[in-house]
Amino acid sequence: MSLNLGPGKLFRTASAWLCIGMTEAAFAQAGAAPGSASIFSPASTPADSIYHLSLFVLAICGAIFLAVFSLLVYSVVKFRRRAGDDGREPPQIYGSNQMELAWTVIPVLIVVVLFLASARVIHAVEDARFPAGTTEVTVVGHQFWWEFQYPQQGFIAANELHVPVSDPQHPTPTHLTLLSADTDHSFWVPRLAGKTDLIPNRTNNMWIDPHETGVYVGQCAQYCGTQHAKMLLRVIVQSRADFERWVVEQRQPAQPPGDSVAKGRQVFETTACVNCHTVAGTNANGKFGPDLTHLMSRETIAAGAALNNRENLRQWVQDPDSFKPGALMPAMQLDEHDLDAVTDYLVTLK
Repeated sequence: MSLNLGPGKLFRTASAWLCIGMTEAAFAQAGAAPGSASIFSPASTPADSIYHLSLFVLAICGAIFLAVFSLLVYSVVKFRRRAGDDGREPPQIYGSNQMELAWTVIPVLIVVVLFLASARVIHAVEDARFPAGTTEVTVVGHQFWWEFQYPQQGFIAANELHVPVSDPQHPTPTHLTLLSADTDHSFWVPRLAGKTDLIPNRTNNMWIDPHETGVYVGQCAQYCGTQHAKMLLRVIVQSRADFERWVVEQRQPAQPPGDSVAKGRQVFETTACVNCHTVAGTNANGKFGPDLTHLMSRETIAAGAALNNRENLRQWVQDPDSFKPGALMPAMQLDEHDLDAVTDYLVTLK
């Protein structure tokens, strides 16, 4: 955490608020109620620690601002030009040991206090010990979507991270291993934890332990290309029972299609779709795009750019650029009959 109050700190602070605003605006554009992305309403231990540190730093900075501003106002009023002044400079004072000690020692003490407070929070978050029962998830950042691997449970999801709620009395955190498939990304859900980068050829880690069920929104906080602003994500915090039920559903292969959508599955399996996407139980085993085995269990598509319904799904297959200009998914150039057939098949993937 930077202790510099100069232009760099102001730029980073403005960037953080801009990211929050873009996140909520992007979800609103998609028609999905995003909930709060405020850093001032923490719902997880790491976010709570950062929140209290931020209040402490803000209080110290506020006190410095009031002291400096008050002295400035006093000087402006006390030593302003008056009628009858002879134009001479006021007496100049040099070599005051007390003043020099004050403006040297006080800033050093402030920096030391802020450093120790920040180091304490960093140590508590970075060196946390995880109890038995910790949920392990590997997060892989792609242009421009999120892959969530659940190695303990043996399946892969996309864009919507499901985790169990953590009881503050008996914490059951979720540990996230962060990887990148292409360029730099940054995982940030403001109400759950601080930002952590995903860097090619490097493994980073973070953890969350949400205290309340619900949907927490975030996004990539590191510019990663054309559609960085729409690389959104949702963290869906569920009760332990609901999470286990979701896990059981995600482990299942895709349901065999009925006769009414057999044509759509045939088109899907005989086009380039299978080169990028996986559907468990079929010959589709691509790794470049999201796993579609349980596509319709997700609330959004295109990493949160649109609600997941038949109309949007059909438009996404037909012309991805209509939702995310510059998205890496190509338009499939299907005729109307095949497009409807593929869409009918995709909506059965629950």
